[in-house]
Amino acid sequence: MTQVVFSIGSNLGDRGAHLRAAVAGLAANGVVQAVSGVYETLPWGEADQPAYYNAVALVTGPHDVDEWLRIAQSLEQAEGRERDPRRRFGPRTLDVDLIAAWTDDGTPIERDDPDLTLPHPRAHLRAFVLRPWLEIQPYARLPRHGWVNDLVLSDALADDVAAMRVVSDVELE
Repeated sequence: MTQVVFSIGSNLGDRGAHLRAAVAGLAANGVVQAVSGVYETLPWGEADQPAYYNAVALVTGPHDVDEWLRIAQSLEQAEGRERDPRRRFGPRTLDVDLIAAWTDDGTPIERDDPDLTLPHPRAHLRAFVLRPWLEIQPYARLPRHGWVNDLVLSDALADDVAAMRVVSDVELE
């Protein structure tokens, strides 16, 4: 069994429906222990696109991280995700990222691989990952970076956290 924190986001089409499909797909492959609320956030990396809906899910299941990655990619494909190599941070119907993972005994899984790096190499810089994660795990630690609460309160993320808006009319569970 592994425990994985997934970040899910969408800024094209019915954003709420895409996030619900991701949560349902994760639930079909494991146990969804918690899902954050939905936050509307400014696009990260490329500003010329619509705002995102973002959330975080904590999932456990019998899969190794490579299988979780395949599951995440299949969920994206099922929602019509098209990857444009010219726009790495471009718009998308669904983005499902593995942020961090742990073994049964709570040991963080660390990996530096071209296909999957854990913890996610930019998670500590992304308020749209950290703020929802903090909602479902107040004492979370991001391996290699420290307490999620400290990261959210850092000066580096202050503007991004302030720009986030809770989307109260979208339920994911």
